[in-house]
Amino acid sequence: MPAISLAAVPGRRARTLELAAEIDRKRFSGIWCPSFGDPMSLCLSMAHVTNEVELATSIEPIYFRQPHDLAAAAAYLHEVSGGRFRLGLGVSHGPVHERLGLSVGKPLSDIRDYVEALRGPGEQAGGLPPVVLAALRTKMTALAAEIADGAVWANASRSHMAASLEAVPSDRREGFIVTDMVPTVIDDDRAAAAAVNRKTLSGYVALPNYRNYWKEAGYEEEMTAVEQALEAGDQEGVERAMTDEWLADCTLYGSVSDVRDGVEAWFETGTTPIIVPSSTSGGQLKAMEEIFAAF
Repeated sequence: MPAISLAAVPGRRARTLELAAEIDRKRFSGIWCPSFGDPMSLCLSMAHVTNEVELATSIEPIYFRQPHDLAAAAAYLHEVSGGRFRLGLGVSHGPVHERLGLSVGKPLSDIRDYVEALRGPGEQAGGLPPVVLAALRTKMTALAAEIADGAVWANASRSHMAASLEAVPSDRREGFIVTDMVPTVIDDDRAAAAAVNRKTLSGYVALPNYRNYWKEAGYEEEMTAVEQALEAGDQEGVERAMTDEWLADCTLYGSVSDVRDGVEAWFETGTTPIIVPSSTSGGQLKAMEEIFAAF
């Protein structure tokens, strides 16, 4: 079974925990909690209402919490969950840093220093859970193989995963966590489903680090067209540049069989897909109903 991305929306947090319990009962492989809101608190609450499903942050931004504080919280969660917790870490994105007035350095060195700073306090607090680093390009993947226990992508190109995983040495691959957050829409109207995923990814193509990754993945023409449209302030041009070929490589959409086949294709790359559910006819609750029915 794939994993599922789950966020706690204000006003529906208790319902989110009910969803987590249902995800557990239906034996999905994991619940990964994105950085908006408070993923650590959500994982802790879910630890008390689930029994078997793995729980993870995807991600906890390193600039949001002092490492000694996060180490203590992660060790506590690791223990009370019975070892089911995975600590996903990342640097987040430039617009978030600017909005919060954060002073940041270079991603590779900052992540390396932060993970090192976690280790001692984590052991003192009872032991850290497996650490998973947010990755896009080769250098961060290699760093994850060096200092962490896995890597989590978001919106990765399925066709490029084999090349990405070449950065993980052969002696590190056994047990190394490899997963990707995949925007997913189930609707027999494939064009309508694709339109929702295009809207989801429209913010990501505006980020230089994602465009550089997709260029590396073979979509140089598409990302160059996106850049030209962004410079011209042409949002319709941005959407035209997001081709069907590119969209189908980094998202899942269409009928139940389309999505199920796509999940299997992700597993064949050695990657556990994290379904990030959206719907053409409702919000998170409707999207979850459609995912539950499909699986």
